Amino acid sequence: MNNVGKYVSSNGVENQKIKSDKNIYWNFGTELLYEHTIKAGLGHISKGGALVVETGQHTGRSANDKFMVDEPSSRDNIWWGKVNKAISEENFNKVEAKIIAYLNERDLYVQDLYGGTDPAHRISVRTISPSPWHSLFIRNLLVNPKNEDLKGFKPDFTILHAPELVVDPKEVGTNSGTVVTINIARKLVLIAGTSYAGEIKKSVFSILNYLLPEEGILPMHCSANIGKDGDTAIFFGLSGTGKTTLSADPQRQLIGDDEHGWSDNSVFNFEGGCYAKVINLSAEAEPEIYATTSMFGTVLENVIYDPDTREIDLNDNRLAENTRAAYPITSIPNTTEGAPGSVPKNVIMLTADAFGVMPPIARLTPEQAMYHFLSGYTAKVAGTEKGLSKEPQATFSTCFGAPFMPRHPSVYGNLLRKKIAEGNVTCWLVNTGWTGGVYGVGSRMPIKYTRALLHAALDGSLNNGAFRIDPNFGFEVPLSCPGVDTAVLDPRGTWADVAAYDKQAAHLVGLFKKNFVEYEEHVDDAVRSAGPIA
Repeated sequence: MNNVGKYVSSNGVENQKIKSDKNIYWNFGTELLYEHTIKAGLGHISKGGALVVETGQHTGRSANDKFMVDEPSSRDNIWWGKVNKAISEENFNKVEAKIIAYLNERDLYVQDLYGGTDPAHRISVRTISPSPWHSLFIRNLLVNPKNEDLKGFKPDFTILHAPELVVDPKEVGTNSGTVVTINIARKLVLIAGTSYAGEIKKSVFSILNYLLPEEGILPMHCSANIGKDGDTAIFFGLSGTGKTTLSADPQRQLIGDDEHGWSDNSVFNFEGGCYAKVINLSAEAEPEIYATTSMFGTVLENVIYDPDTREIDLNDNRLAENTRAAYPITSIPNTTEGAPGSVPKNVIMLTADAFGVMPPIARLTPEQAMYHFLSGYTAKVAGTEKGLSKEPQATFSTCFGAPFMPRHPSVYGNLLRKKIAEGNVTCWLVNTGWTGGVYGVGSRMPIKYTRALLHAALDGSLNNGAFRIDPNFGFEVPLSCPGVDTAVLDPRGTWADVAAYDKQAAHLVGLFKKNFVEYEEHVDDAVRSAGPIA
């Protein structure tokens, strides 16, 4: 094989069974990866310098095509079911053979990277792909080693990425021609049949979610930032709830926007970059993130642009509702640049309640925090996913990241409860969804109110005010907050028809209770009693 590049590892790709007479491009930087992407016709440069690419059929994760290998070393630790579907070792080996045969016929791009900014708890990850822009994507998203460490780099886990290879599901035991599968024993990830780049980074997240609990570290699908007094806050939330937007606060330093670990003495980022949803992004509401969409080095997925002027249109969803920007965290001003934060003082759980029932903020007891963490509630509306009706649909994704949790949710829930108790952490539930009615009737919660409430919660002043008990969920809701219309704090009062509110609230309470049934046997009475009281 022809190894190309200044930073070729002495631990070559033959260790991953690659035996190619093609070019192997090692640890190329941004400029070279741009050049190779353009030459291959795989992307275009937009105004300002961002690289625009398309992911084809797959514009989001392929949840039904994700598998964990059923093998002896990890079998008893995995939460098997609809999230973690099993694939046999035999079928995994068949997929591996097909991917290796495919890769051996192509020029390949290797990136040697770290998953985790904390040297004590990170893993070394090698990605091998025929796509230069995917190589740039993961270089942006994970942590780049020092140049002097690359020549002896030895991966803990390897990701073999074949986005254009379609497997035969009858032959390899998958659900379709797409497959994303992790073998813990072999320390190997296989991805085929999808160009959606998020599958690469989420595979690393899933691995860390499996490994870190054994070290007493809580892996989290959350953003995190630090206040001027050194206080850390973490923001749990599913896609569309504002996790990235609200953590990119000019008054606070950003640690990271998506994936973190909570150890005994710190909160540390798993990544070296951000993967922000950019549909309908505006310079007024989210100036820091908006600025990255016109920066050299940013990868824009499925964003529409004018072929003559190269100006992008972030409001155009012709290719996807899930348009994304992948950029190094240093593209955002006021970041910690990889430095960890202290153990958190506040935990915020974000939900976008399209039913218009939840208050804009509520204070939670530790037991309520565990209940809502295990519930992982938000609501989806038409346009965010194919097949959704006009009515809001409740989504419960346990731990605010079920697709990436290999272990049973109670493992992560108990770790959260323990760390909240040890750190005397204050927990909040924040609704960034609808007020004054359901989606289509009410309006989206003004971001200026959400930011004002968060600032008051994080600086401690909100704790000093008066609270009421919510009659549906039993948590505490503040009666006032500077900069926030008092009427918004009582969602029932914002509805023109209070009887309709009561009906909708009863409906949502019922959904919560039904969802939590599967977790009841794994928690104690205090947590079981921390749910809705209506």
